[in-house]
Amino acid sequence: MSTSAHYILSIDQGTTSTRALLFDQSGSPMRVRQKELRQIYPQDGWVEHDAGEIWQATLDVCRGLLTAGTHVENIAAIGITNQRETTVLWERSTGKPLHNAIVWQDRRTAELCARLKAEGKEPAVQAKTGLLLDPYFSGTKLAWLLDNVPDARARAEKGELCFGTIDSWLIYKLTGGRVHATDATNASRTLLFNIGTQAWDDEILGWLGIPRALLPEVKDCCADFGLTEKSLFGAEVRVAGVAGDQQAATVGQACFEPGLMKSTYGTGCFAVLNTGERQVASANRLLTTVAYRLGGKTTYALEGSIFMAGAIVQWLRDEMRLISSSAESEALAADADPNSSVVLVPAFTGLGAPYWDPHARAALFGMTRDTGAAEIVRAAVESVSFQTRDLMEAMTADMKAAGLESPQALRVDGGMVANNWFMQNLTDILGRPVERPAITETTALGAAYLAGMQVGFYGTPQDVARHWQCERRFEPEMVEAERAARYGRWGQAVGRVLTR
Repeated sequence: MSTSAHYILSIDQGTTSTRALLFDQSGSPMRVRQKELRQIYPQDGWVEHDAGEIWQATLDVCRGLLTAGTHVENIAAIGITNQRETTVLWERSTGKPLHNAIVWQDRRTAELCARLKAEGKEPAVQAKTGLLLDPYFSGTKLAWLLDNVPDARARAEKGELCFGTIDSWLIYKLTGGRVHATDATNASRTLLFNIGTQAWDDEILGWLGIPRALLPEVKDCCADFGLTEKSLFGAEVRVAGVAGDQQAATVGQACFEPGLMKSTYGTGCFAVLNTGERQVASANRLLTTVAYRLGGKTTYALEGSIFMAGAIVQWLRDEMRLISSSAESEALAADADPNSSVVLVPAFTGLGAPYWDPHARAALFGMTRDTGAAEIVRAAVESVSFQTRDLMEAMTADMKAAGLESPQALRVDGGMVANNWFMQNLTDILGRPVERPAITETTALGAAYLAGMQVGFYGTPQDVARHWQCERRFEPEMVEAERAARYGRWGQAVGRVLTR
């Protein structure tokens, strides 16, 4: 690491935007650049991104930081965090994508997943990967591409093509095609990676007809992912840390001890609970996944995934036009009739954990003649609290069955946590304290920490944990009877949209 290096450059490639942030040695964000990402909806339930647009946006935001007074020589390393499960297939020789990236929200492989379940393969898949057979994950998306892009399967078998999640795609492009790699966290979300052996699983590859030659090398989260092409930024910079967005947020929230739990409220909501060296098998349809892998040692987690969180607020703004900005949701929710019984089940792209119903669709219940915009906004925001409660209940049951302590508090981050009404509602519905950190850019920060630990910029995980500070702790105020009544109405509403 150069003695003139003062910053880590963190690339945060998300579902709705691509960002680049500079972090200093204290872990504080100094500058940020952002570009929104176009969403492509070819059919009902299909969601795609233009991988070339993602790459160009990544270049633009990184160069934007480097032309704003920061020289490339001041960058110690680059960290990457990314929307997970989103699947890219490209030519090894040219780096040209063969198709739009298939986004994690996409449900086109529901029938393939149902067929594999009918064949009795889900128990083996869950035992090996910690995942369920659901269109959410990359493996069936990749199988779809091989089956539907002309000549793709034949070319894949010849080693002419590369598969990757967005981290692999960016590493490949940043290094001029020299490195085709991923990290253990992103690999663990593909449905193709055995999290016990920490290797690609030949049996599952065979079931899906996926040639091994397509797959990237799997590295630790802190590792040497290569040097960027000099022509990109004027000098070579080492890519030294990679993690999927939710695992990066787990690192950014310093959840390094078993029992610590974080929940990120971005486009979706993702709760991750550190279970240490132990894989806790879920009896409640949660996922067992890799929290991070450092120095060859794997730390595991339970995860619950909710498909719609901040995206619900976007829906209120862009489709329903009930608000003109996301910030307005806080005041409107606070102004709603507190006795309103309106419930929104936001199953716009199906329901994630613990229901895993790709065919469920959104519905609004309990409206009366005096229901207005405020009550609908409140129901939309409150639905995120209810979904988090679903995850917390499932995690508590799984941890109890494993003889482990359930989480006593929840660390939160993501765009929605700036909404104080939501924060109080969340702690009220959970009946547990909710802690908002001083630095809420935890996803990008986690990627920066990983890169910085690899090059000696941030020290050890213990050093990182000492950086974490709580900005505000929210305590439950709702009486138990009201909490139970509201959560009961939610459960009844969910039961009415489930298709299985």
